[in-house]
Formats: sequence, structure tokens, C-alpha cells
Amino acid sequence: MFNKVLLVGRVCTDPELKYTPSGIAVANFRIAVDRQFGSSAQGERETDFINIVAWRQSAEFVNTYLGKGRLVLVEGRLQVRQWQTQDGQRRRDTEVVAEQVRALDRPREPREGEAPGARATAPRQEAYNEPDVPDFDVPDMDINDPFADQ
Repeated sequence: MFNKVLLVGRVCTDPELKYTPSGIAVANFRIAVDRQFGSSAQGERETDFINIVAWRQSAEFVNTYLGKGRLVLVEGRLQVRQWQTQDGQRRRDTEVVAEQVRALDRPREPREGEAPGARATAPRQEAYNEPDVPDFDVPDMDINDPFADQ
């Protein structure tokens, strides 16, 4: 059997962090993932809104660093839960249980009047500038031969 899901999308709702009675962190959030349908020439797209559940350290990461609008990669497994309501109706919910969550963009800078640790609500749009790297004295080597120094 094999159950693996890999998604890239934008966070739709700020994560909701809760703790189980035994103290285990669990975060719930939703991401929007575009998918193509029809012929590729027409470029028609639909958006799916997918529920994500993250546990333990992933839940803490999600709660601390992700907010609405952030671009994320979620790797996990698909889970279908079924239950019966008090009035006897059967319900079903499909979600992805995250095994790994990665932010794919940088958080935006806080706006005027916001706290420095405020959660990002939109991806940062400025260009990324490479940090200054000091020059190092490197001996002359043939960079095309990885074994030149042996």
C-alpha cells in the first residue's frame, strides 16, 4: 500500500493551534491549490481548498511561521474520517495529515504599527538581495577537474 501526497499552495486561513489533553500540539489550516483541467492550450484552472492537519513540531512551526497568503509545500498522507452526527446523519471529511511542511516564500515585512513578530498575511514582493560574501584567497585550481588537488 502507498499513501503519499505532495502539495504546493497558498495558506487560506491562519492556522489554528490546539493541544490534546496529553499536551500534543495539533494545527489545522487550509491551503488553496490550483489544478489544470480541460486542454492545456486553453489554460483553464480550478482551485481546490484542502484541509491540512499538522502534529507536534510541525504544528508549532505552522502556528509560528505560517499565515494567510504564505506559499507552502506540504508532504503527507491522505486521511478520510467518518462519523455520525447527533441527528443520525453520516459525515465524511478528507484531509492531509502533514508529515513535513515547508515555507516556500519569505514572510513580508511588518507594516507600520504592527509588532515585529506579527504573522505574515501576504507574501513579500520585494526582490531578494544576495548577502555580501567576503572574498577568500583561493589557490589556483582547475575548476573542471574535481580531483585536481589529489
